[in-house]
Amino acid sequence: MPSDATHFDLLVIGGGVNGCAIARDAAGRGLSVLLAEQGDLAQGTSSASSKLIHGGLRYLEQYEFRLVREALAEREVLLANAPHIVRPLRFVLPHNAQMRPAWMLRAGLFLYDHLGGIRAGARLPGSRGLDLRHDSAGEPLQPAYTKGFSYADCGTDDARLVVLNALDAAERGAQVRTRTRVARAERRDGAWSVTLRPERGAETTVRASALVNAAGPWVAGVMRQALGRAGYAHLRLVKGSHVVFPQLYEGEHAYILQNQDGRVVFAIPYLGRYTLVGTTDVPYEGDPAAAAVHPDEVSYLCDAVNRYFARPVAPELVLWRFAGVRPLYEDRSAAASKVSRDWVLELDDDAGQAPLLAVIGGKLTAHREVAEAACKRLAPFFPELAEPWTRHAPLPGGDVPGGDIAAYRAAFRAAHPWLPSGVAGRWSDAYGTRAGRVVGDARTLAGLGRDFGGGLFEREVRYLMDAEWARTAEDILWRRTKLGLALGTEQARALAAWMAQPR
Repeated sequence: MPSDATHFDLLVIGGGVNGCAIARDAAGRGLSVLLAEQGDLAQGTSSASSKLIHGGLRYLEQYEFRLVREALAEREVLLANAPHIVRPLRFVLPHNAQMRPAWMLRAGLFLYDHLGGIRAGARLPGSRGLDLRHDSAGEPLQPAYTKGFSYADCGTDDARLVVLNALDAAERGAQVRTRTRVARAERRDGAWSVTLRPERGAETTVRASALVNAAGPWVAGVMRQALGRAGYAHLRLVKGSHVVFPQLYEGEHAYILQNQDGRVVFAIPYLGRYTLVGTTDVPYEGDPAAAAVHPDEVSYLCDAVNRYFARPVAPELVLWRFAGVRPLYEDRSAAASKVSRDWVLELDDDAGQAPLLAVIGGKLTAHREVAEAACKRLAPFFPELAEPWTRHAPLPGGDVPGGDIAAYRAAFRAAHPWLPSGVAGRWSDAYGTRAGRVVGDARTLAGLGRDFGGGLFEREVRYLMDAEWARTAEDILWRRTKLGLALGTEQARALAAWMAQPR
């Protein structure tokens, strides 16, 4: 395999969840890998999700049994390999007699349980019926909802999941270059000649034996602008928007709310003090970076909450709103909400040389599976490629003894009794067994350096800049730590000014 520092086996375009997962898998199989991301890791769709690792209960209505089965299997893999950022989450589904009948919900949940391989000793419990008149899950709901169902899936920190894949890729030899755009790419002398344009500094040219276009909603734009080819006619962009309210109810369970249009909306506990509500499904055209939440979408999500919860919400109560554009594979569905969340890999090998592999579609849950399939498609071009390895490989920080994150969290707090409990808990959850690297040699709160507010200290900021490619306050507040809601405007500005200082 190439030993030239400017020649890589594989160049991956896109630092979202699929791109980082492919870089990780390929680097772990012995390939020399370069990942180029035009902005920050997870800056696009991969940080604008519902923060779930799930099989997709609603996909059963569209008869996507294989997709659900595979997603449920991946849910178990991720729960085992990243217990610090993938956590069990109980969902409550109130029964609305005006919509799906109870027998249909029971049948769907029965199938969901068994597609997920429910068995004795399973990590997640099976579904069950609820009497909402007596179960605590019924307390926040309107009195008309007297029965419902409960089932299990998982929540996650989407942006950290992306960063951990990139971190593992880098530790296995991959080069990860953020804020670096692929300006041009062309086949030349049996390889790809790729011009990289960093945000700062001069353009450079590298060569790669294979190219992966994992640019998410920009996948067609990369084809047109960098490769000079037609985009993908079967790509369909769909915008999903979310809003965050002050905490709407007590408890660590989520709700799945049936809407009159046949869709469902999630209400999910967020950061202990808030409730995340989403998502919408709106056809989208234009630059994915310009996607914004429309007032009609806010009203739609408020209406969904008000249809079920006793405590009403209104748009003026929204603390934060965000939108992301999903790159879906066009299957000619009339409604955006019914377009398949399955993924497709398209290979262009130019008569057996310098392959180009494009990733279209997919969902957060399937990223490891997508990466494994991508390496399989590229295997004929790399005879020395090692065997698949990620199924039983923890992500950085995920080697928690016995997978018991609660016990690890307690042990971390006991080892650092001087840390504020909120900080200790957040660090053990975000960094897992690597939380000690954030603490470093500090033995007192003063040893963590400057306090930027909201539980964010200089020691953590330095770690994120040195180890996790953070360059701006936005990178840290809205992706690496999710503390954007905790810091005020002036505190965020102070952080930005501190990070901008030369070092």
